[in-house]
Amino acid sequence: MTHSHEQKNPTEAAAMIDAVLRREKNWKELWFYQKTVVLYQMTYAFTSRFLPKYGDRTVDQMVQAARSGKQNIVEGMADGVTSMELELKLINVARASLKELREDYEDYLLSHNLPRWQKGHARYQDLLNYCRQHNKLEEYQPFFDRWDDEEMANTALSLCHFVDKMMKSYEVWLEQDFKENGGIRERMTAARLGYRSIQKAAIDAKDREIIQLKSEIARLQKEIDYLRELIKGKM
Repeated sequence: MTHSHEQKNPTEAAAMIDAVLRREKNWKELWFYQKTVVLYQMTYAFTSRFLPKYGDRTVDQMVQAARSGKQNIVEGMADGVTSMELELKLINVARASLKELREDYEDYLLSHNLPRWQKGHARYQDLLNYCRQHNKLEEYQPFFDRWDDEEMANTALSLCHFVDKMMKSYEVWLEQDFKENGGIRERMTAARLGYRSIQKAAIDAKDREIIQLKSEIARLQKEIDYLRELIKGKM
């Protein structure tokens, strides 16, 4: 009989937790997260250098959008241990924030009559290659005081492009993982069934052992009875 309050030893409990919870990812090692760190610090430097210190709401909007892009990745992956759905939602929030940031940089270039570096521009390919290959803050920060607004805005736009592309690929991977492995409810059910299956196998093994022992007892009892009769015949 199976009881809902059945006790599990610590090893069994730990195994069930491992089966249910997804492993938390080290987001600091993810390239798209590293690029959002660059974007946040770059945006802070950009708004400090090129936008009015007072009276312009764009400053707060850009800095908050850049921060939201970074922080929602962290929160999403932490929450993803128990809820893939929530992780997907927060990754989408991060993408939306960075799209808002991208729009602000594009507006800045347009309103200041500065070019958006695109295919055909003399510096476009070098910028694209640099942003593709470099993810760490220390690889960009030395330029924050040297680039002009055109250079910094176009670099930020390239980073926004790469981050969005990478996060989109990550979302596709998450969705595929969900299809194959399910969410926490499915993993809880699978873990529970797995635990019961292990329990049943252990009980079946004990039952077989009991049957064997009973058979051995019966055989030994017959042997004892035989020896008793043999002893009686000699007396």
